[in-house]
Amino acid sequence: MNFTQHHSNNAVLGAPAGVPIEECRALPITRVVFADGAQACVSFWRPSAQQLELLAAGQPLRLCVMGTTHPPLSVGVDGDGELPL
Repeated sequence: MNFTQHHSNNAVLGAPAGVPIEECRALPITRVVFADGAQACVSFWRPSAQQLELLAAGQPLRLCVMGTTHPPLSVGVDGDGELPL
């Protein structure tokens, strides 16, 4: 999948310290605050034609988090009403 700009984007994440910019492109994000005060950082992604075919055939969506733990997160579809955008 490739990240994409979204009309709600209000910040950009750069490469982490020690990672050359050639190895990590800037990621457009949207910082949001939920009704309960919880804060989140949202990025938007578009599947390729091949990935859409695999999803339509029932293959699961895969999420890979770098490191040794899994932070709280959610996966959804833009327009599903789950985010305060």
